[in-house]
Order: sequence, then structure tokens, then C-alpha cells
Amino acid sequence: MFSTNITILINPRILIKSVLIVFIFVFTLGCKSKSENQQVDTSASSSMNQMDLTDILMNGKLVILAENSSTSYFIYRGRKMGFEYEILKEFASDLGVELEVKLIDDLNEANEMLNAGEGDLIACNYTISNDRKKVIDFSVPFLKTNQVLVQRKPDGWEKMTAKEISAKLINDPTQLAKKRIHVWEGSTYYRRLMNLQEEIGDTIYIQAETGDVSSEDLIENVSEGLIDYTVVEKNVAQINSQFLDNIDVHLGVSVKQKIAFGLRKTSPLLKARLDQWLSNYIEKPSFKYLKRKYFDLPQIASRSNDSFLSVKGGPLSKFDHLFKKTASKHGWDWTLLASISYQESRFNPEANGMGGAYGLMQFMPEIGPVFNVYPSSTPEVQIEGGMKLLLRIYNLWKDIPVEEDRIKFTLASYNSGASHVQDAQRLAAKHGLNSKVWDDEVEVMMKNLSKKEYYRDPVVQSGAARGVHTAKYVQTIYARYLSYKSLFR
Repeated sequence: MFSTNITILINPRILIKSVLIVFIFVFTLGCKSKSENQQVDTSASSSMNQMDLTDILMNGKLVILAENSSTSYFIYRGRKMGFEYEILKEFASDLGVELEVKLIDDLNEANEMLNAGEGDLIACNYTISNDRKKVIDFSVPFLKTNQVLVQRKPDGWEKMTAKEISAKLINDPTQLAKKRIHVWEGSTYYRRLMNLQEEIGDTIYIQAETGDVSSEDLIENVSEGLIDYTVVEKNVAQINSQFLDNIDVHLGVSVKQKIAFGLRKTSPLLKARLDQWLSNYIEKPSFKYLKRKYFDLPQIASRSNDSFLSVKGGPLSKFDHLFKKTASKHGWDWTLLASISYQESRFNPEANGMGGAYGLMQFMPEIGPVFNVYPSSTPEVQIEGGMKLLLRIYNLWKDIPVEEDRIKFTLASYNSGASHVQDAQRLAAKHGLNSKVWDDEVEVMMKNLSKKEYYRDPVVQSGAARGVHTAKYVQTIYARYLSYKSLFR
């Protein structure tokens, strides 16, 4: 970056911009970008914004248009995350600018927002298609993935064998005949299902959804039994199957398609710079690690909710003595501590989870050291640190009068962050619900924090959250806790 402390005789901003323009011109000559003879057609929209890399460098920020989703951008335990967000954070760092996220409420408006200059890039797990290429450009692809069917596992799947579960699922695209599948009308999924009808020679009832209903909303609807099927990219399905253990995503319904970032056709310098950077980045170990972190992690947090039924009076884990020792010292019920640990890591002290979380209690990298917990720490240290973190959160909720509710507020905060739970409280109060009761009160508004009409409410201070996941987290741990407790009276 250029210093503004040097005494000069002309306007500093003019000098900086002039130097940047010369730099970018020289840089672009060395890039494998469009030929000088290729002309960008901007006649389709005279009002199309002309911002390019020079302006981004001048303004000191790169603005991305993202959706509140696990592949695009989300907040997990107070940390900004998302596969595409993390890629572009590295790119912004390479440019020497800040990364700013602007959430898209309706994916139907993504291209229009981009071309109007409301953002510099679209980062919404965007599939390259011929229709989209008519109005925007794309970066070089950074991912290839096929589309898969998302369906619900049969009732009682927890006690079934894999073969028994498979027998009750759709295992071939021809079985989609006469089935109703919900997808965004403007998506490549919709077009794929239209073509699939012809291929199987039968009707598929395609329920067209508007652009303000995200793919992850539809996945959650499948999990909750509100709809039976949806179709999404495999990478999206893989992440969500880590949180929603009753969905199946094994059936592919398309060939592999390219995922890339969307750019304005009037941003050739940005495209050239991003393409060169991406081409190098996707070959680096850091990118391969990022893919593993989001898509290849084992399903830790969402294994069978009823696994405790196999305990039959025996020990819960080989760490029971540590749970008992630690909980007794701090006045807690050890079975509650054990239930949290099972949900987080399945009693695996070497578990790695979302966002780099680690250990029995899945500490985030920036939080663990605060409690002297590191990936190499012993199980005893991990459990003691987790207990101290839980107590800190528990003490935030002294004004919750009923103990059961106080525990549930604590669990929700452990999963999502206290600030999001406080947002849900404020929404509950505004909508006439009891802000100090969890079940069917604050829980309802926690789920609603993924919806734009709620997370954009003036009373919400921390933005969107994956509230459905948090509500399920609380419900699952508390149910397991009660069962553990009954076994060890």
C-alpha cells in the first residue's frame, strides 16, 4: 500500500490512482486475459456499474454478495465462516484490502445487484450456466460437483442397518417419477429436473420456489418433514448432513458442474487478477485443507440421537471418571457434561470439526487457548476447559428463572454464541413471546434468525444465524441428558 504521510505537491488521491492504473495496466499485459480485440458488450444496460479493480484498491475493500449458508457465508460460534468466504478472505488479503460481506435476500436479484455495483463478486455457490453467462462473467472454477437428491431417512432409522435404510430410500433417478421435488425456480436444479423428466420418460412434480428460499432452507424442510425432497449440489448436501443426521444425500442426479465466482462484464481487470490468483491458490495445500475442513469431515455432531439406548447401564465412555470429577468440582451434573461432549465429539479427544474446532468439547481455535486447551491437551484438560467455558456462559443467564430453561439457553449459546441467543430473545419479546422461556418461545425466534424478515429486524444486532441447527442442537443434547440421567440415578 502507499503511504499518505509523504509531502507532495499534488492531490494524493490523484497520484495514488494514477500509480495504481499504471501498475494494473502493466500487470494485465502479463495475464492471460481477454485479447485487446475482444470487446465487452455493455449495450444491454446503460446503467451498468463500471467499478473495477482500480476502484477496489482505491476504496480499500472488496464487497462480496453472499447468502447465509454453509458454503457461502455464515457465523458459527461467533466466527465468520463459509467455504467461499474463506477463499475470498485470502484473496482480499492478497490484494491488501478489507473483505466486506453483503447478504443477498433473494437469489433472483443476485445478478442485478452485481451489475448495479452493490457488490464486486457473487459468492453463492454459483454454478456456471449459459443463461447466467449472458449477463455476468465467471471466474475460473474452483470446484466441480454434481447435484444430489436430498431425502429423509425412514422413521426409526437409528435402529436400522444400512441395508434396511437403503431399502426404504430412492436409489435410482427413475424412482423420482410422480414425486414432488422443491427447488429454486432460477436454479440449475430446476433445469436439470426438467431434463430428467425427458430422460426417465415420466413426470416429476417440480415445485418451483422463489429466490428468497435458500437451498439450505429446503434441506432443513426435508429434515423436519415439511417437504419430502429437494435437489442441491453435493458440496452443500455434505456440509448439511453433518448437522442434520436424518437426511440422505447419496443419490446423484447430474454430471459434475463447475462452481465459480460471478463478476460484472465491466470488471475485466478484477477477473484477470482473480483468475490468476485462483489458478495458483487451488493448487496449494491450504485450499485442499479448506475443502477437507468443509466437505470431508466425519459426521461428528450429528450421529444417532438415540445412541445412548445401547448403554444398558454400562459406562457412557472411558472418560466417565473425568466427567464426574470435573462436574462435581463445579456443582454440575456430570451426565449433562457428558451429553454435550458426545454431541460435540462422540467422546473422541482427537476429533476435528467445523471451523477447526477440536477435542472432546470442540473448542474453536481462538477460544481454546483462553481456557488453556489445545489440540494436544489431555482429555482431563479438555473436559476441565469445557466445563469452565460452560460455566462462563451459564452465568450469563442468571435472569432465567427456571433451571431447565437456563440450561437450554446455555446450550444454545455454546453452539451459536450468546449474542445470537440474545437477538432471539429480543425478537421473542417483540412478537409477544416469553423471552425467558426456551421451548416454543425463544426457540421459535432462534429458528427464524435464518430468515431475512427476522435477521434484518432493527432489534437484531448480530445478523443472520443458522438457528434451526442451534434449536436441534439444544433439543438433542437435552433429550440425551435426561436419558443419561435416568440411567445413572
